[in-house]
Amino acid sequence: MKKWICWLLAIIITLTLSIYQRRTGPTNPKQLTIELQGDDYQIKLPRSGVRHDQTVTLKGLPANTSAQLHYRRYPTSDAFTTVDFNRKAADLQAALPVQPVAGKLQYYITIDGKDYPAGEPVVIRFRNDVPAGILIPHILFMFAAMLFAVYTFFLVITRKKYSVWLWITAATLFIGGFILGPLVQHAAFGPWWTGFPLGTDLTDNKTLISFLFFLAALATLKWKHNKWAVCLAVLVMVLIFSIPHSTRGSEYDYATEQLSTEK
Repeated sequence: MKKWICWLLAIIITLTLSIYQRRTGPTNPKQLTIELQGDDYQIKLPRSGVRHDQTVTLKGLPANTSAQLHYRRYPTSDAFTTVDFNRKAADLQAALPVQPVAGKLQYYITIDGKDYPAGEPVVIRFRNDVPAGILIPHILFMFAAMLFAVYTFFLVITRKKYSVWLWITAATLFIGGFILGPLVQHAAFGPWWTGFPLGTDLTDNKTLISFLFFLAALATLKWKHNKWAVCLAVLVMVLIFSIPHSTRGSEYDYATEQLSTEK
């Protein structure tokens, strides 16, 4: 297999995993299709909010549509508070109250007397705004680490030299996950690290697990069966990075009024 084919396959796999993670993540907006007056409309309900003005916007609904927003702190047994949507040009808008860092609200909407979503209400988590100067490099380095890992895997199975790319993968993962990652975490929620041994944040922990497997692959580089250690490290990375981003992240405890990293 030629190297350009290895690169092409690595890019396809990495993009596929990235799209899957993005679409299934708990911070991705909840997308719903609703029917009004015989027509279908697409609405998006945010599940991640920044700590200033967080508005729920319903775009393009008929002019005579009435809608209400119902919300409460999560996880609590508070009664839901109801506010009306107001029309802004062609859209309907209603504001959610800003919460403490990592605070969550559970909410649903009523449109022309029907509740959406029909089952479990949407949960939105609030964070501080993260500067693009650290967020974009973090995303790029994590994306690159996955790309280089998959490319290394194809080098291994096609019996080409892979040691340089193994080092590059580990270095890229370290920079993205253990330098830029904590900077993003600190900017968004305050703590620098909420994985083991300080907490159970799944994003931090899956980065740690993946890096340890690559360290093991590097430590056994001169072992004649090292290719199996490399393949295992890549497989572990693919599996754990398929877990949606921000799953079991930091959460504000309304009972103690403190940030919890054990959720």
